Amino acid sequence: MAQQPDFRKGVILLTNYQRIFGIVLDSVGTGAAADADKFDSFGSDTLGHVGEAYDGKLNLPNLQKLGISNLRDRPIKGIPSISRPSGYFGKMQEISAGKDSMDGHWEMMGLPVRRPLDYFPQGFPDDLLKKISDFSGRKIVGNRPESGTKIIKELGEHQIKTGDLIIYTSGDSVLQIAAHEDVIPIKELYRICDYTRSLVNGPNYIVGRVIARPFVGTDKDHFVRTANRHDFSLKPSGKTDLDYLQADGVHTIGIGKINDIFSGQGLDEVYHNESNLDGMNHVNHVMAKDFTGFCFVNLVDFDAMYGHRRNPIGFGKALMEFDKCLGKVLNSMKDSDLLMITADHGNDPCYKGTDHTREQVPLMVYSPSMKSNGSLGTRPTFADFGATILDNFNIKGNGAGSSFLSILK
Repeated sequence: MAQQPDFRKGVILLTNYQRIFGIVLDSVGTGAAADADKFDSFGSDTLGHVGEAYDGKLNLPNLQKLGISNLRDRPIKGIPSISRPSGYFGKMQEISAGKDSMDGHWEMMGLPVRRPLDYFPQGFPDDLLKKISDFSGRKIVGNRPESGTKIIKELGEHQIKTGDLIIYTSGDSVLQIAAHEDVIPIKELYRICDYTRSLVNGPNYIVGRVIARPFVGTDKDHFVRTANRHDFSLKPSGKTDLDYLQADGVHTIGIGKINDIFSGQGLDEVYHNESNLDGMNHVNHVMAKDFTGFCFVNLVDFDAMYGHRRNPIGFGKALMEFDKCLGKVLNSMKDSDLLMITADHGNDPCYKGTDHTREQVPLMVYSPSMKSNGSLGTRPTFADFGATILDNFNIKGNGAGSSFLSILK
């Protein structure tokens, strides 16, 4: 491993890597978790089923080199395992009580969600909806678990005519509010969502995320959700690894919905993504900087655009587009950089329903300075991800997870 000077707080320490880039491929699971049956996800396999949908024509050369098929019990169709992967590969098993993005990311940063959050398979209670309606001065329609694109197609024209709020949910702990941008301006929608967030922080209801879902278009056949989505997340219930890093002077950067998921806590610098490509452009921008720290990235298109919409072909196309962008990142890395690629949950586009799936997630770790490669096995918790980052910067956290830094050579 590379040994680099660390100038945090003016003290010269030895760190293993100067910069760590953690990229979360939102919803790119790699097979049903051991407890998948408890989450109605038995038999799910996001990567495996996308490969089958492509009938062997899925092309991911950079991820293949990093071991994306080596880490699986069965290789992805058309992407065989290779004898000498670049770096280290493995899987991670979630211990949090849910299968939402918040659960996955918080656990990666040393804060597993132990208590199941509230979710509403029958729709939200009347008392909660009345408060939202009274505050906004608008009526509410929808109020059921549903695909966002489907319910907007069904109720979008009504929303344009009436100004009503479209409220819906999913199998996870989310409350989503959709409105046409020309009918309810973004600032007003955000204000309503921010108020709604205040209603579901407990004690009666605890919801993981309130999500603003603005859309545009003239009619049901042309409605499109915009990049002005904003997640109003539950604030972390304790200190995360981001907080520990920041408190010790390590620079922390959030790209994509990382800022939303952690309610801005523990982050020095943030970037909002318009798309996966925009997110990777932000990664390239950050890589051109000289800093000592951790850059945490979420690429949400796999989940929002293709997983929930049960579109395996679009999902595969997004993976191949990411793989091309990854090539530039790999070529730009310094010997003192470490790259860690993983996911926060599954969202099998070939599975029943439209919800997230409880899956193990891939873990691929690489630095140009590595002289060896090998398996990291199946890590028992996502918290091993953050524990490794803290270990690299010689920081003591809350003890969640076990570092695999010593394995990397």
